[in-house]
Amino acid sequence: MTTLDWFVIFGYFGVILGLTWWVIRKNRDTADDYFLAGRNVGWLIVGASIFASNIGSEHLVGLAGSGATSGVAMAHYELHAWCLLVLGWVLVPFYMRSRVYTMPEFLERRFSPAARTVLSVISLVAYVLTKIAVGIFAGGIVFGALLPELSVTIGGATFNSFWVGSVLVVVLTGLYTVLGGMRAVAYTEALQTLILVVGSLMLTVFGLRALGGWSELRTVLDPDMFNLWKPLIPAGVEGTWAPVKEPGRMAWYFNTNYPWLGMLFCAPIIGLWYWCTDQYIVQRTLIASSETEARRGTIFAAFLKLLPVFIFIIPGMIAFALAKSGRAPGLEGIIGPDGQVLNSQAQAAFPLMVQAVMPAGLRGLVVAGLLAALMSSLAGVFNACSTLFTMDFYSRMHPTASQHQLVWTGRVATTVMVLVGLAWIPVIQGARGLYDYLQGVQGYLAPPIFAVFFLGVFMKRLNAKGCLSALIVGFLLGAFRLAVDTPVTLGMAGFEGGYPTGSLLWIVNNIYFQYYSLVIFLVSCAVLIGVSYATEVPDARQISGLTMATVTEEQRRATRASWDRSDVVASVCVLVLILVAYLYFNG
Repeated sequence: MTTLDWFVIFGYFGVILGLTWWVIRKNRDTADDYFLAGRNVGWLIVGASIFASNIGSEHLVGLAGSGATSGVAMAHYELHAWCLLVLGWVLVPFYMRSRVYTMPEFLERRFSPAARTVLSVISLVAYVLTKIAVGIFAGGIVFGALLPELSVTIGGATFNSFWVGSVLVVVLTGLYTVLGGMRAVAYTEALQTLILVVGSLMLTVFGLRALGGWSELRTVLDPDMFNLWKPLIPAGVEGTWAPVKEPGRMAWYFNTNYPWLGMLFCAPIIGLWYWCTDQYIVQRTLIASSETEARRGTIFAAFLKLLPVFIFIIPGMIAFALAKSGRAPGLEGIIGPDGQVLNSQAQAAFPLMVQAVMPAGLRGLVVAGLLAALMSSLAGVFNACSTLFTMDFYSRMHPTASQHQLVWTGRVATTVMVLVGLAWIPVIQGARGLYDYLQGVQGYLAPPIFAVFFLGVFMKRLNAKGCLSALIVGFLLGAFRLAVDTPVTLGMAGFEGGYPTGSLLWIVNNIYFQYYSLVIFLVSCAVLIGVSYATEVPDARQISGLTMATVTEEQRRATRASWDRSDVVASVCVLVLILVAYLYFNG
């Protein structure tokens, strides 16, 4: 890192500070303003905020690492831009009409207060296990790769660059999130989107130039790394298609294989849950000034969502190719004796390539982009957590609380989330495969939530008892898998070798995570439908306007008036670009 690089980085922090101060001066001491930016934001900020919230640490560190080890396999998740169109065209009308603050609050309108409470608890647990944990971990990885010599000694204890980076990212992000609320988050995310996209695109360009171009990338790497549709049975594994990895046949699991069956049927479940029902993302549409602005924001975000394949996955693959061909000093260390990327080094592929191929000054811009993604992702989850706690717990326990009290509680809740994130650092530091860890946890928690939201909107017969039963059963199945997986994943004492082969816990631990997720989804749907039809019909007045079959004619006309031909054309363009990507990355 040169003086010019540091100048660019400090300039980035200066702009963020100035923007945050401007936002704070505009803030009003109301819940609407603190949690939803006054509900008067336009489509450009909405779309950029959705994208910046999504593109966080798991992409910069984990997704690039997966690109280095598995090629374009994880592009399936990035090509879920079509899920944003489902959000904008199908669910946004319901969310905007209901004027809710949170997704659990919408579930209460549709089903019951108990369903709201359960979903709020599940969401908060999921954010700690995924968004906060992974965001902090990635911050440490970035600082460890870029500034390996950085250390701080406090009270005789020395903390390396991983700890220093993790703490700095959390504290700085928490500061402007606590003070500025959702308006600060949304406006800083719009700026961070610009820095992130420009910086990452430049890294791709300079990486390809150092390698010798796109054709050289395809020559150096195995053609299978450009194949989105992995076979059910990996090469060299004969005589079985069972979704359980066998002793000595580790190719079934995470980094080395993403079979098409799981990607085709399971990945969309996680995608639709995340993009259409998760507070972390949907809260960005709730800040829009109208249904039109919210929908156009989702369409804009869908275009932006197509970029990660080329600005994160491809750079990871370029890093592998540069290391393999010896054309970038400093990258050779990510490759092991077998000529493949070491899992322990894969997550450093992106920041190491920044050091290897970027010139002074531009390197600082890319690092600023790295920090922008890390901070925007954490800011989004801190704000989502404070909104969930304040509106779904505190305001229900204190229905007469003033607007000032709600805002103050939101600030306290955000501070607590920052402290929880700091406490989680030692646990997540041992995780292997950052992006895989994230997808695994989401795969276990998402299915029941996806089921109750989507089936709840499309099937008016489903009732509160069915919803609550499905959420509880699905959550218990996911929590059981997490309890079984975590000791093995973190390599805790006594679990280094896993469970005894053939035991029940071994089978549960070794079932491919996407297939287990699919089982949770099917069981949740069966419980939701079965219990609902075995019990009373829901009150027609309660579900009015909250399902497809109960939308009034006036509401239909209002929704139809909120879009025009340009919205349809833009949405079709997104779908065409996704199809082109699938056709090109086909081996």
